[in-house]
Amino acid sequence: MAKQKETEHTAINLVGSGTTIKGEIDSKGDVRIDGKIVGEVRSKGKIVLGDTGVIEGDIYCANADFSGKIEGKADVSELLSLKAAAVFNGDIITNKLSIEPGARFSGTCTMEKDDASSMSRDSNKGKEK
Repeated sequence: MAKQKETEHTAINLVGSGTTIKGEIDSKGDVRIDGKIVGEVRSKGKIVLGDTGVIEGDIYCANADFSGKIEGKADVSELLSLKAAAVFNGDIITNKLSIEPGARFSGTCTMEKDDASSMSRDSNKGKEK
């Protein structure tokens, strides 16, 4: 059974160009989107949005590479890469952000790490005395 669970995590899901899905997608594996998703997309792996891909909704994943159009919030726990063709309108929450020249981003970006906020608290301790 352990091998079966590993297979689920490494599965790659594809939404092809010309396909529109309205609703939620929840995947334990990676997801590549070249079509259109209207709704929430969740993945424990990586979400890749191709040049022809469109997401209208919130995105939750570990890593992401976006080249298409996004309208909504992206909550990426590790690395979000906006490629040159990306058009992102919405809010980003991530630990690491990479934006290639040519990418368009309109919204807010929040990048927080627990260790950075604790370092800030430690440095303020000496100033309070």
